[in-house]
Amino acid sequence: MTDIAHLVCDQVTYRYEPQAEPAVKDISLVIPRGQFTAILGHNGSGKSTLAKLLNGLFLPSEGRITVSGMDTREEKHTWDIRQAAGMVFQNPDNQLVATRVYDDVAFGLENIGVPTEEMPPRIDEALRLTGMAEYADRPPHLLSGGQKQRVAIAGILAMQPQALILDEATAMLDPQGRKEVFDTVARLNREQGITVVWITHFMEEAARAQRVMVMDHGAMAMDGTPREIFSRVEEVRALRLDVPPMTKLAHLLIARGIKAARDVLTVEEMAREVKRLCPSCWKN
Repeated sequence: MTDIAHLVCDQVTYRYEPQAEPAVKDISLVIPRGQFTAILGHNGSGKSTLAKLLNGLFLPSEGRITVSGMDTREEKHTWDIRQAAGMVFQNPDNQLVATRVYDDVAFGLENIGVPTEEMPPRIDEALRLTGMAEYADRPPHLLSGGQKQRVAIAGILAMQPQALILDEATAMLDPQGRKEVFDTVARLNREQGITVVWITHFMEEAARAQRVMVMDHGAMAMDGTPREIFSRVEEVRALRLDVPPMTKLAHLLIARGIKAARDVLTVEEMAREVKRLCPSCWKN
């Protein structure tokens, strides 16, 4: 394995019971260091199971997973793997344990035995990176959903992970909370080089990733850039998923005989496309 191969699955299968149908079957993938990967799939497709495998919460029934070169099956690596690949879950309330934000971020450091004198700078930096420094003395239960999730992320960041695995971390949030959390993680990926595995059912979030994987019945059905994946509208829909709203709009225009690009992903791209298609519409 090369140094840039950060998260690696080699023919991984996982069963919840020995004779059960695999929840994940024969998956091989390499996620390079620093990549932002979105994983999509309908309910029961295996994406959350894969997330827990990548973090070492589950161990493969067959095959092998390495995190920064450490085999998840080797017990001696368990805590190093959990520290290297931090996990953020759907409900932030399940990850908040203290009565003050600062103490909540400190909790993970205490668990991994970080010396007391090293904690304050790591906590302060994690809160700064997530935009939560001004809330350090607030009770977590008084925060919004998006703020709570950013505190949960800060708690992971304080442990200085190399990767963040987020399992539908915005599913329970309102649109503003989703934006806060996604923008925070995207910035950490861009500025800190943290590898991100972003599991979501929001297509507009996946459209902003560098890579999109689509799971179906435990297997990997599609893998490519957002533009490659979402331009294959019928294939995506056959997997019981949708495409980003602007991609859907582009294909509605095409269906009406308008020669729009098939791979439009964002509002900004659609605005440019409309300007190209109808230059006179933009004249005063």
